[in-house]
Amino acid sequence: MADLLRPGNAKPSLRDLLARDELILAPGCYDALGARLVEEAGFDAAYMTGFGSAASRLGRPDVGLLSLPEMVDNAHRIAQAVDIPVIADADTGYGNPVNVIRTVQEYEAAGAAAIHIEDQVMPKKCGHMEGKQVIDAGEMAAKVRAAVAARSSDEFHIIARTDARAVEGLEAALDRARLYRDAGADALFVEAPQSEQEIEAVAHAFPDVPLLFNWAEGGKTPPVSRKFLRELGFRIVIFPIGTLLAATAAMRSLLAQIKAEGTPAGALPSLPAFGEFLDFIGMPEIQELDRRFAESTDDVRGAST
Repeated sequence: MADLLRPGNAKPSLRDLLARDELILAPGCYDALGARLVEEAGFDAAYMTGFGSAASRLGRPDVGLLSLPEMVDNAHRIAQAVDIPVIADADTGYGNPVNVIRTVQEYEAAGAAAIHIEDQVMPKKCGHMEGKQVIDAGEMAAKVRAAVAARSSDEFHIIARTDARAVEGLEAALDRARLYRDAGADALFVEAPQSEQEIEAVAHAFPDVPLLFNWAEGGKTPPVSRKFLRELGFRIVIFPIGTLLAATAAMRSLLAQIKAEGTPAGALPSLPAFGEFLDFIGMPEIQELDRRFAESTDDVRGAST
């Protein structure tokens, strides 16, 4: 995390990571604390999950309830907390191509390294839910062109996502992805292939453009290995909800213990120590700032007497 009141480390761009020709693993996070845990674990990038953002901020499912300002605010808090690139969910771009221009500008100003926008009808749904609808492919291609034109730096990546597999079939989804590639997308995200054969078809269709794979925990896409994806040529893998599910399980366990025993005493050995947690979230840096500015105040007082 960048130190308070000091320039942080220069974040590598997503383009830098892609140039390394290594598979980029980006676990999901839905708040700044989660992003810091992703960074602490040694990952090169983090993914701001829309599913997790809706669940954590509203306690509701990912069905388009969060607005652009709410999502950008979350992206800003996450991006400011870490020194690794953040790939952020930008839903449908929140409107037509003109709306997409503002969406790109807001996410870029917030510090995100990349966003993905999708071709669903608004209000959208999680890519692994039933009942999705998609807009005309030409309309989505116009959104992609607008997104590319709106960014201030080509270091900011535009990832075009299609949800057409569930609505129109795989071949139509691949046709849409080709159109979005030709519109200028930096990477493609074909959502929710439903078999290993379909995953392979996506990879074989796009050997010339970075591909993002959504390892949606419990979703419609089968669980596959890192080796499988790497050999097919996928470049980015996101894990959108594993951290959310793990946090939910851990909190349920602790709350059940408090309910049963009246205190969390029995769970304390399995939890981070209070002091350890303070260190992790930056208390030593805050104490150093206190000393720094207390010394400055003392110097001013001494000079005035």
